[in-house]
Amino acid sequence: MTNLPPSGPRSPQRSPLDFDEFIGIIVAFTTIGAILFWAFSRRDTGWNLGSLLPTQPTPGVQVSPGASNNVIPGLQNPDGKVTLPVIPPVGSNPDSNILPPVNNEQNLEPNVGVAPPIVTGVVVPVPNINPAPQITTPVTGLPVTPPPRAFTDVPDNFWARRFIDVLSSRKIIEGFKDYSFRPDQPITRAEFAAIVERAFNKDIGQTKLPFTDVPGNYWATGAINDAIATGFLKGYPDKTFKPEQKITRVQVLVALISGLNLKTPTAPDKLVSIYSDAKDIPKYAIDRVATATTEGLVVNYPDRNAFAPNREATRAEVAAMIHQALVREGRLPAIKSENIVQVK
Repeated sequence: MTNLPPSGPRSPQRSPLDFDEFIGIIVAFTTIGAILFWAFSRRDTGWNLGSLLPTQPTPGVQVSPGASNNVIPGLQNPDGKVTLPVIPPVGSNPDSNILPPVNNEQNLEPNVGVAPPIVTGVVVPVPNINPAPQITTPVTGLPVTPPPRAFTDVPDNFWARRFIDVLSSRKIIEGFKDYSFRPDQPITRAEFAAIVERAFNKDIGQTKLPFTDVPGNYWATGAINDAIATGFLKGYPDKTFKPEQKITRVQVLVALISGLNLKTPTAPDKLVSIYSDAKDIPKYAIDRVATATTEGLVVNYPDRNAFAPNREATRAEVAAMIHQALVREGRLPAIKSENIVQVK
């Protein structure tokens, strides 16, 4: 046997990798990279590392005491700590303490027309993006009547105030330029013809009047013509009309009953006997006065039982009688007055 001298320490030598080892290393790194890419790209699992950091609790999650490993410091509580309930994500280990990921849909801006989420205890105004249009339905019915004129000489407690107001608001009667009405002033036949024309609106057209005392350029020629043609007024046998003559109370009622062609009631003499001065009523006017009494056209002031047939009619009295005639025609609503004569 040959005795060989002991060899010295060998220097380390590196042997090249085998093909199988090289393939194994590549597969291992590929697998690890795929696992990491899959873990970080998942949003629906508990591997979101951002959820492990201390954050404010999601609104709507009830805060309750829990295990110490779920403590998130920094929130305002008496002990300086709050805990969140552990809700395992779908498909994860039920024993895992990792919080579920925050639903990113809660952080989206609300679209136009979508109401923001409701938070308990907080009033969230919801803007009206498309307000409903305001639809105004026209009101049909009686025409709008302007307010009456405020006459300076017709106080609120004047006996004919309501009659005057109704007619003045419809421009059937008018006042004077000084804003007065002069309710106790007598009225002429021409003025009465003008009021009748406006009240009953019976325009029959202009014709030549046969009266010698009514010229063609007279201010009330048209009104007198209409009053004659419609039967409200008549002239005198001497072919005069006497437009400036004051009209009496009995003449006013005779004109209204004739123009409205109202039927005479039975026993007219008995009907007019209710007046204390019935004997003063002209015979030609008894039938007309009886008709006016039954139709509610007679308005007496200050004594309702005194007719005063031959007294000059005042502007207030004419307004009251014209008003009652329009009520009889159904063109005005009735009003209550203690001066209106009523028979059963």
